[in-house]
Amino acid sequence: MTTLITGAAGFIGMHVASALLGRGDAVVGIDNFTPYYSLELKRARVAHLQTRYGELFNFIDVDFGDAHALTDALSSHRIDRIVHLGAQPGVRYSLENPAAYVHSNVAGHVNILELARHRSIAHLVYASSSSVYGMRTETPFRVADRADTPISLYAATKRADELLSETYAHLFRIPQTGLRFFTVYGPWGRPDMAVWKFTEAVLQGRPIDVYNHGDMLRDFTFIDDIVNGVVLALDRPPEDDNREKPGGFTTPHRLYNIGNNDPEQLTELIHAIEQACGRKAEINLLPMQDGDVYQTAADIEDIARDLGFAPTTPISVGIPAFVTWYREEWMNLRDTDSHRN
Repeated sequence: MTTLITGAAGFIGMHVASALLGRGDAVVGIDNFTPYYSLELKRARVAHLQTRYGELFNFIDVDFGDAHALTDALSSHRIDRIVHLGAQPGVRYSLENPAAYVHSNVAGHVNILELARHRSIAHLVYASSSSVYGMRTETPFRVADRADTPISLYAATKRADELLSETYAHLFRIPQTGLRFFTVYGPWGRPDMAVWKFTEAVLQGRPIDVYNHGDMLRDFTFIDDIVNGVVLALDRPPEDDNREKPGGFTTPHRLYNIGNNDPEQLTELIHAIEQACGRKAEINLLPMQDGDVYQTAADIEDIARDLGFAPTTPISVGIPAFVTWYREEWMNLRDTDSHRN
């Protein structure tokens, strides 16, 4: 069984690849190292997988937004399943570079759907986002809720992906599962996310920017819980049985929220980081930023019922794990690379 993972140099992609490789599955990983954040970090993730798993992990540098390049790169590789995690991330960056989101998140998603169609893929699991819910005030967010009022281009592209996938499930009966991720964090995370930025600033004695004066709620979800949910979903594709599934579809296509189901105030996150770092944060309070939402909260009843998903990691455990990784592994990696250069 060989699984293609897009975004394999990314945060979630690396961890999902490691989980599949760790149980003996072959993985073909693709990424094109876009410079949205540290290329050093992305290359370190790939090197980590190559060192640990050897020939079981096959990595290809290719842009899945380029249909011809994608087809050529994968022409000699067997692929049974796809976990499509590659995308242009970030709500705020979508205000600056909308073309990048159309290329990767819309055209790129269609390219992956075409690959699944022509390769008769057994199951396509793809990343969506909690941002599709927009500025909803009623929580927790349920998959059955309407998701047609996005407030950022990033959110709009992710909702578009869900609808494109439904079209392909209807026309070509491709089994698919869309996962709406809720604020993922943990070791090997993303430098543009709050947990990394706040930790780095606190350790360096720099102020941190806190939007909406700290009055924001997020369903912070530890990476191990996310990976468990992705693998559970991958191993149990939806049936083509004309029954309605989460998301409202009767095709072999379903949608799930995948979150911690325990939203935290941003101020509580900062406190957990202060505790783990052993230092107080210097806080710069700012108003809400365009494209941000006030709160996210996942209703996970569907995925818990269907797949047995149950997150187990509170921020009191997850934040110290991230801070320990940052101090003991990431800083050592950076120091080693600096000495080599």
